[in-house]
Amino acid sequence: MKKNFMLAAALALSGVGLAEDKPATPATVEVGGLKATAPAGWKEETPANSMRHAQFKLEKQKGDTDDAELVVFISPGGGGIDANLKRQVNTFKLADDAKADDAIKVEDVKIGDYKGKYQIINGSYQAKAAPFDPNSKVTSKEGYSQLYVIFEDDDKKTISIRAVGPEKTIAKHKKAFEDFIKAFKK
Repeated sequence: MKKNFMLAAALALSGVGLAEDKPATPATVEVGGLKATAPAGWKEETPANSMRHAQFKLEKQKGDTDDAELVVFISPGGGGIDANLKRQVNTFKLADDAKADDAIKVEDVKIGDYKGKYQIINGSYQAKAAPFDPNSKVTSKEGYSQLYVIFEDDDKKTISIRAVGPEKTIAKHKKAFEDFIKAFKK
């Protein structure tokens, strides 16, 4: 009895088990002098490498095996918008019977005061542990989609925001992704 009382007292003093679970405060992402708050359902993660400015896990849709990943990149160049759009297409393999016009969509988009491009790709994602290493092992992930926005800021830095994951999961998060892009303001 005395042990149980002591344990309960220790837990009470430490706050373990007493505090209510509060949802995490949504992260604010700042790029190119613009800010936007990430949707509450996106789980902020520590960026996997120095090329990533921000990184989020997007919860998988029921029936999918993987969560989606959203990454914000800032680079001091990278070949410009068109070269990056082409690079993204090269990370996918389209189904043999798919027409590029059906599997890849590109449209103009506005991010704050900046003009950019919004690209959607469907197919088999060719995931690489080290994307720029030609010898890196490729894992083909069928039935994937990618939402990709790219623009250049006033300092000519290339900023891109990419969400990639299983088609159903990306479809679940598409509106939140588009709302996030529209939310960027000075």
